[in-house]
Amino acid sequence: MTITTTMIPHSRPSIDQREIRAVTNVLQSGHLAQGAAVERFERGMATYLGLAGGVAVNSGTMALEVALRALGIGPGDEVILPSYVCAAPWQAVQRVGAQACLVDIEPETFQIDAELARAAITSKTRAIIAPHLFGLPADLTALAQLGVPLIEDCAQTLGAMEQGRSVGSVGVLTVCSFYANKLLCAGEGGMVLSRDSELLERARALREYDSAPSLIPQATNLKMTDLQAAIGLAQLNRLPELLERRVSLAREYREALAGTSAILPAVPAGRSHVYYRFIIRIPQTELGSDELSGCLERMERQGVQCRKPVFRSLHRYLGFDGFPASEAAEREALSLPLYPALADEEAAQILIAMRDEWRRE
Repeated sequence: MTITTTMIPHSRPSIDQREIRAVTNVLQSGHLAQGAAVERFERGMATYLGLAGGVAVNSGTMALEVALRALGIGPGDEVILPSYVCAAPWQAVQRVGAQACLVDIEPETFQIDAELARAAITSKTRAIIAPHLFGLPADLTALAQLGVPLIEDCAQTLGAMEQGRSVGSVGVLTVCSFYANKLLCAGEGGMVLSRDSELLERARALREYDSAPSLIPQATNLKMTDLQAAIGLAQLNRLPELLERRVSLAREYREALAGTSAILPAVPAGRSHVYYRFIIRIPQTELGSDELSGCLERMERQGVQCRKPVFRSLHRYLGFDGFPASEAAEREALSLPLYPALADEEAAQILIAMRDEWRRE
């Protein structure tokens, strides 16, 4: 096995002179806090998704909380979300005082299972959070038919399509994250978007408290800066080319892994994939007691930093049973480096490591 000292990181932002010029322009303007650049970014994102408007905030996690509060969700209410996801949606539900109702995922796609969500609906259910994980949309068609307000979490799947519709254009509210490793990077920040102007006004009232006509106890300072918005705008203008690079790399990965033991990402009919992450499954029949960790270590010895795509399912933190698809994903799923800033020679190194690791004997 080849050992290299050149480590390819699992994630890396794609920044060029366009983002640098945008930040420089803001610095030279003398206005760094929330201002005109934030407003342009909100309009640009709303136009991209075909929605009425957006409310920029300081993180994707706070965007989730603002969305829940804008819907009036609080103590005594229930919010359905998948167990196989990062902690942010659960934390947002806890902070508003509601109860998180966890459901399992579709076994092959890692997305929230719409039929299990249907079965979990009670008289207290006030929303469903659908995180579109890893670049693939959830089954929006089925989720939209459940009769419960849908919050789309597009942190990982901007630009993807489901049944001809843009991800983020279906739910009553959409949230985005612009963290440093996301599809659209602003360093940090988030946004709440909607076609409902009343919900947008509620979200704005929660974002800041200065010059408000009345006191809102939940309102606080959640503002995005013009520096972040300038980066976000530059990235939004580049988004088609960034997504094209991701899809092109994913095509190379698929070709390299064809005929190996790795199970490639599923793309159901009617859904497109923008490959925020390239997630493969290692068949369970090949797994020893700690085979996934061994795979991570072997790839790293070849200079390729891989990751488990979700550190731990929410139900395992909470001590719940009955989530077989989430637990299988934890045992089998592996995320390979894939991002627009990946150089051709780095991609070649990853392809060699992939073939070495998953070549059939």
